[in-house]
Amino acid sequence: MKVAVVKYNAGNIFSVMNALRRMGVEPLLTDDAEALRRADKVIFPGQGEASTAMSYLRQKGLDEVIRSLTQPVLGICIGQQLLCRHSEEGDTDCLGVFDAEVMRFQPHCHEDKVPCMGWNVLHDLKSPLFEGVAGNAGTTGAYVYFVHSYYVPLCADTIATADYVQPYSAALHRDNFFACQFHPEKSGRVGETIIHNFLAL
Repeated sequence: MKVAVVKYNAGNIFSVMNALRRMGVEPLLTDDAEALRRADKVIFPGQGEASTAMSYLRQKGLDEVIRSLTQPVLGICIGQQLLCRHSEEGDTDCLGVFDAEVMRFQPHCHEDKVPCMGWNVLHDLKSPLFEGVAGNAGTTGAYVYFVHSYYVPLCADTIATADYVQPYSAALHRDNFFACQFHPEKSGRVGETIIHNFLAL
């Protein structure tokens, strides 16, 4: 199986690469359009700032490449946010795969720290991505690791929710595109199960 990881100016890519290697997969880190199109699966990870990341993707022509992919694609963290229509971060037009607006957390009380950082539980799981994860089919799921200041509100493409300040989309799915706000590569056995399920799609 050929697994490509999108190479762009975002952090945390190598933790995803290492997680795949631990699972016996040697990924290709690339920004080459044809290599991405030839891959069996594509992972679009990262941590960073939306406007800077989108500017880089457009300069490299990767915005059109990612939108055109027909194999399973998994966005992680800012990868999920960039797959949405627009982000409040830098007032940025994004890739538009998901018709959703990325919003900044607005703390309601002193305990609501931004960024949201740490372990949180998944709810309302609705996808083969979560096969074998506790609480599939609509009940409480397992804990996964988040680091983010922006979130995707609940929408028609939501396949898992989390709650911090308010309920929001922990994962999305439309057509061949999947995305998660949390970091499966940093989420222990639960995260490994989710990555395995994506590779098995």
